[in-house]
Formats: sequence, C-alpha cells, structure tokens
Amino acid sequence: MEHQIIISGFGGQGVLFAGQLLAYAGLAEGKHVTWIPSYGPEMRGGTANCTVILSDEEIGSPQIRYPSAVIALNPPSLVKYAKLVKPGGCLVLDASLIDSRAGREDVREIAVRAKEIAEGLGYPQMANVVAIGALVAATGALRMETVEDVLIAKTARKRPEMREPNLAALRAGAAVATATVH
Repeated sequence: MEHQIIISGFGGQGVLFAGQLLAYAGLAEGKHVTWIPSYGPEMRGGTANCTVILSDEEIGSPQIRYPSAVIALNPPSLVKYAKLVKPGGCLVLDASLIDSRAGREDVREIAVRAKEIAEGLGYPQMANVVAIGALVAATGALRMETVEDVLIAKTARKRPEMREPNLAALRAGAAVATATVH
C-alpha cells in the first residue's frame, strides 16, 4: 500500500517537522519513504509545504500530483490542495483557522480544531502534532504507537518536558478523527 501525503500551512506552523515525523515513523516501520520540503523565501509566516510518500514497495517518483491525504493548516492550503485529493482520500484541516470546508463528498474530511486543542494543552505550536494524530488515525498509514515512539525520540533530547504534551496532542487529534464519521 502507498500513501501520498501533502502537508501545507504557513511557515512556523511546524509543517516540515510534521512531514519528518511521518517519514521517520515510516522508516521505523520498514517502509520505503520520501520526504520533500518546500517553503517560500519568507520562511516564518510564508508558505510552507512538504510531501511524504510511505510505501510497502519501492517508490517510482517522489512527486505527488494527486495525494491520497492532505493536511491543510491554513486557508490558502485548503484552496490549493483540497481539490487534488484522490477520491476516497482524506483531508485533515485545522478548523481553528479555516472557516470553510472543501465540500467534497468523495473524500473523508476531518475538521479538527488543532490550534485550539494545542492551546488547551498549553502549547499552541503543537497544532501540527494534533493534525498528524488525526491523519494517522484516519488513514491507518502508520501505527500510532510507532508515531508516538518517533515523536518521543525526536523531541526528548532537546526538551524532555515536552514528551507528555506532545503525546497528548497526538492522541487528541487521533480521538477527533476516530469520532468523525464520514
């Protein structure tokens, strides 16, 4: 099985970290993985996106034209990428920042109030982790336990006090996706 994922938002929202988290978790599960970052010259506040492919087989091309899943963390990302999601795919959007919906009946749309959930945990910068939790729970692209392990490993050395808040953010996103019926 192959999962082609685009994560997009403003610079500073942790888009690239979210993509790396998925990529490292894919590697930990023995999958073939690509991760390609892209960001505008403005960096913080500018546009940032990345693509991640997770596959059980070799990946022919790292380019994604029609993703099986998209995380949109801001309105421009929803406008740009929602229409590209393959029918039967998954669209996770941060409903804290995005008032509109894609309105597609052929994809599973998960409106998670990621920024609000992260703020409730005391760490607004963890909205990306909330969104990753929703994506993983909705798609089954990776085992949640693997993502948790990689998240701990990626953050524990620099900021061990962030272990529990990160796990809480990931699990909160997963809970929203699990409760969202298509």
